[in-house]
Amino acid sequence: MRLILSTLLVLVIATVVGVGATWMTSTRGTDFGTLQIGAWTARPKTGTADVDPYSRASIARSGDLPIGQGDGVAFLATTDDKKRPLDGRCDVVVSGVTPAARFWTLTLYDLKGHLVANSLQRYGFTSEEIIRSADGSFEIRMASRSRAGNWLPTGGIERYALLLRLYDTPVGVATRTPRDAPMPAIATAGCP
Repeated sequence: MRLILSTLLVLVIATVVGVGATWMTSTRGTDFGTLQIGAWTARPKTGTADVDPYSRASIARSGDLPIGQGDGVAFLATTDDKKRPLDGRCDVVVSGVTPAARFWTLTLYDLKGHLVANSLQRYGFTSEEIIRSADGSFEIRMASRSRAGNWLPTGGIERYALLLRLYDTPVGVATRTPRDAPMPAIATAGCP
């Protein structure tokens, strides 16, 4: 009887640990094949047949459609370069240049993956519509109140994420350093 109870207890513990680990990795993702440059994180293999099983489960759970490897790569940022969470009540500035790409988009999402509602219905910028400096660099300001230039309204939400999609780009699995892919800087410029 004691052997049966011990076996059942071990099976229950193993089931709880297994289900918990699966839930954690499918909800939060894994670091397998992750490319980290500054505050930006990408998983170049998610759009390929070589995707790891944990990322595959995360994609299936979220319903996201990843960019195929031949099409481009998506970089996500939830913090600024100093690791402060992106706060919609603060002014956050994305500035600099992007890696070489035929086309790119920068979109603002809440942490559940939904577009941030705002009265202007502006959710992002593309490489073709952005105002640039003479040297090709740009500055995009995320803020709850109107700003001059490239401005994305945050609606004053507490936390958000930025998604930079690079299409037709050499950035991918072999990219390792900021020199290989110069990513724009993210800085919190001020909070009320």
